[in-house]
Amino acid sequence: MIEQGLTRRVKRFLLLVVVPAVMLGVNVPPAWAWISELRHQQLINSQEYKEQFGKWDVVDLPDDQKVNAIHAAVLPTGRILLIAGSGNKEDMFNAGTFKSLVYDPATGRSRVVPTPDDMFCAGHTFLGNGNLLIAGGTQRYERLDGAVVNAAGGVTVKNEDPDAAPRTFPAGTEFRSPEGLVYRAGHSFTVQPANKVATRRGATVTASETIVFAEAVAPGPQYVAVGPKQYSVNGLTPAEGQNIYALGQAMTMEKQDYQGIEETYEFNPFTESYERVGDMFFKRWYPTLTPLADGSVIAVSGLDGTGEILNGQNEIYDPATRRWTERKDLTQYFPTYPALFQTAREDQLFYSGANAGYGSSELGRVPGMWNLKNNIFSPIPGMRDPDLLETAGSAWVGPVQDQRIAVVGGGGVGESPRSSARIDTIDLKSPNPTWTPGPMLPEGTRYPNLTTLPDDSLLISNGSRDYRGKGDSNNHNARLYRPQTNTLDYAADPQVGRNYHSASMLLPDGRVMVVGSDPLFDDAAGTIPGTFEQRIEIYTPPYLFRGPQPTVGEAPTTLALGRTAEVPTPDAARITSARLMAPMASTHVTDVGQRSIALDMTKTDTGVSVTMPEDRTIAPAGRYMLFLVDDRGVPSQARWIEVPEAGPAAAS
Repeated sequence: MIEQGLTRRVKRFLLLVVVPAVMLGVNVPPAWAWISELRHQQLINSQEYKEQFGKWDVVDLPDDQKVNAIHAAVLPTGRILLIAGSGNKEDMFNAGTFKSLVYDPATGRSRVVPTPDDMFCAGHTFLGNGNLLIAGGTQRYERLDGAVVNAAGGVTVKNEDPDAAPRTFPAGTEFRSPEGLVYRAGHSFTVQPANKVATRRGATVTASETIVFAEAVAPGPQYVAVGPKQYSVNGLTPAEGQNIYALGQAMTMEKQDYQGIEETYEFNPFTESYERVGDMFFKRWYPTLTPLADGSVIAVSGLDGTGEILNGQNEIYDPATRRWTERKDLTQYFPTYPALFQTAREDQLFYSGANAGYGSSELGRVPGMWNLKNNIFSPIPGMRDPDLLETAGSAWVGPVQDQRIAVVGGGGVGESPRSSARIDTIDLKSPNPTWTPGPMLPEGTRYPNLTTLPDDSLLISNGSRDYRGKGDSNNHNARLYRPQTNTLDYAADPQVGRNYHSASMLLPDGRVMVVGSDPLFDDAAGTIPGTFEQRIEIYTPPYLFRGPQPTVGEAPTTLALGRTAEVPTPDAARITSARLMAPMASTHVTDVGQRSIALDMTKTDTGVSVTMPEDRTIAPAGRYMLFLVDDRGVPSQARWIEVPEAGPAAAS
C-alpha cells in the first residue's frame, strides 16, 4: 500500500552481491534481511505513513548522563526529572550512590542532580506550587529465600511515659530476649512519649509504638525465635527502663522483603534541587500519593520498615505546613501502588483496581469508590479479567469533566505469566457506575504506558505479555484509544521494548517521551540477568505530521477557577478546542495526577477566549500545559499556566 519500489541502490546491490552469491552457492538470507530492513525504514519514514501512524525516535544519552529511570516527571519548566535513587542496583545502594537527572527534551542537554536519599520506589505527585512531592523509598534491599543467614524480624518498641521527651536510638541498638539472644536495630529510630488523655476519672495513657527491624548479632538458626516475647532495650537508664521496652513476634530466616523509609522531599523545579520537609508517620516503599481537591496529598499503602505491607495506615500531607498528619479515621487497605483518583466529588476517591503487586492476593483487589467522609469503600465489580489487575494501567480518558476512566491490560498476582488485553471503561458520572467493554489490545499486556494527548486520544505503548518481560515477551507495539468512539487505532511500533520500571510523559511540544524498563532476563531462556534500559524513545504522534502547529502568543501565566482569559493566536479561525494538561509524574505505570481539562472557548478578533471550570475537583491548583487544538487535530506548542488555590469545591 505505502511501500516504495526498490531503489536504484538496492537493484545495484542485487546485481553486484546477491546474484553472484547465488551463483557461488553462498547463503543469502543476510542479504535479504538487509533489503527487508531498508524497505522497512523507507516505509516508516515516508510522509504518508507518519501522517497515519506517527514515528518513534531513539535518544541515547552520554554514558555519564545515563540513569535507571525508575521515576519520571515533566517539570513546569518543560524539563524532565528522572529519578533513579539506587536504581534497583544493590551495589549502588550499599555505596550510597543515589542519582537523579534533569533532561531538557528541547535541547538534549542534561545534568545529574544531587540526590539525598534512596528514592528508589518512592511515591510522588505534583503540588499546587509546582513542586514535586516525593515520599518514601528504600531502607533495605530484599533477601530471598536461602540468602538469609541472620534471623531477623520486626520489633515494636513501646513507651508508657507520657511526660518523657522523644528518645532517639542509634542504628545498632541492641534488644535482648529473656533467653539472652541479642538482635540489633538496622537503623536509628525515635520513640515518642505515650499519649495522655484527660478523663473525668483522671487520665488515660496509651503507650506509643515504633516498629524497628532487628537482626541477630550472629548467623545461625539458634537465633530463630517464636513470639510474642518481650525484649529489653540496651542503652536505657533505670528510670527509662521502667517505661520503654520492646515486643517481638518472631525472628525467622525466611525471605525478607524490601523495606521503606519515611523521608519526604519537595523537588523545586526552578532551583532543580531537593528540599527536605517533614517525615511521614510511616515508612513506605511502593506507596501511592494522590493529590486531593484542597491541595493536600494522601499517602496510601507501601511496605513498612520491616518489609511488611501497611495494614491500611494512611496519612495526609499539608503543603502549607510541609507536615504529615496520620489519619486513623481513614484506615483502608490497598496493595502497593494502588491507582487512586480524585473524582468530581470532593470526598470521593476512585480505585481502579490497578496496582503494582505487594500485598494480599485477595484483599484490596476489587475496584470501587472510597468515601473520605465516612471511610466506606463501595466495590464496583463487573470488569473483565478482574483477577488480572496487577501491573495494569489506568487513566482518565477524554477531558476529566467526562469522568471516564479506562483500565488497560494487567496480569496475575506475583510472577504469574498470565496477562490481559482488556480495555474497560467506567463512567463515574453515572448514578450506578458500571464497566463498559472496550476494544482489545493485540496482545496481553502487563506494564502498559498510558499517555493522554491534547486531541483527547490515549496513547497505549509498550508492556510485556509475561512478568518483567520473561521469555522475550516484550510487546513492540502501540495503539491510540479514541474514547469518543471506544475504538483503537494502530500506531507506529516502538523500537525499544519496555516492561517493569518504565514510564511515559506528554511533552510541551505535543510529543511523548518514554523511559526505563527493567527486564528480569535478557534472553528468552532466562539464563542471562536483565539489563536496565537507559535509552530514551520519543514518539511524534500523527497530528504533528499534518502541517504546522497553531501559533499561540503570550497567554496569561495565571488563570483562576471560573475566570476567562484571552489567548492570542493568528490561527483562531481553525482552533476547535483548548485543553489544560496536567504534567505527568509516573512510576510503575502509575500516574494518578494525569488529566486533561476542557476549557470553554469562543473566538475573538485576536485569538480565542477560554474559561476555566469552577470546580477545584476538576482543576486542582497547580501548573498546567495549555494547548490549542485546530480542526486537523494538531495541537499548538504548550504555554504553561498556573491555576492558583481556590476555596471549597462546588457541591456535586
